[in-house]
Amino acid sequence: MGKLEESSKRRARKGEIQKIILESVKIAGVLSIALVAPNVIGAMDKLGLISSKRQGEVVSSSASRLAKKGLLKFNGKYYELTAEGERKLRHLELQGYRLSRPKRWDRKWRVIIFDIPEKKKKTRDQVRRLFITAGLVRLQDSVWVYPYDCEDIIGLLKTDFGIGKDLLYMIVDEIENDKHLREEFKLI
Repeated sequence: MGKLEESSKRRARKGEIQKIILESVKIAGVLSIALVAPNVIGAMDKLGLISSKRQGEVVSSSASRLAKKGLLKFNGKYYELTAEGERKLRHLELQGYRLSRPKRWDRKWRVIIFDIPEKKKKTRDQVRRLFITAGLVRLQDSVWVYPYDCEDIIGLLKTDFGIGKDLLYMIVDEIENDKHLREEFKLI
């Protein structure tokens, strides 16, 4: 395995470990390394994220790194999730999000238009990546289409990214020349 592949794999593993720790803190309310770590470590071992020899060391160093980033807060005995940590966890959860598809299409298109300013370029790129991951289709540069209800995820994006005024959600009865869209979503 080449150096680039190895470093990419290591970064992905770190991201998974951090996501598991943040989720554990969210579920348990707090993370006491002594009490909750064995469960977290067991999950990581089963996923093949860390070797069994370094489990405790990896969890505590990852937790302290998350605390330094401001995602967790250490209160002497345990770690708590901060507001920034909750936001980061939501972003991590959204990255792999796929929208559900009902059995029947209501024959209405959901059109999402956004005009996110250049000063928020990073946010704009994240929104585009999330749309692609969720299965939306790009109609034009900042116009995306989906055939099913996705208002909940759009509302979440608006609040999490702070782009409420920059993103518009519409329910449309018809789109001119929509045959390619119906084919894309397998609605024909």
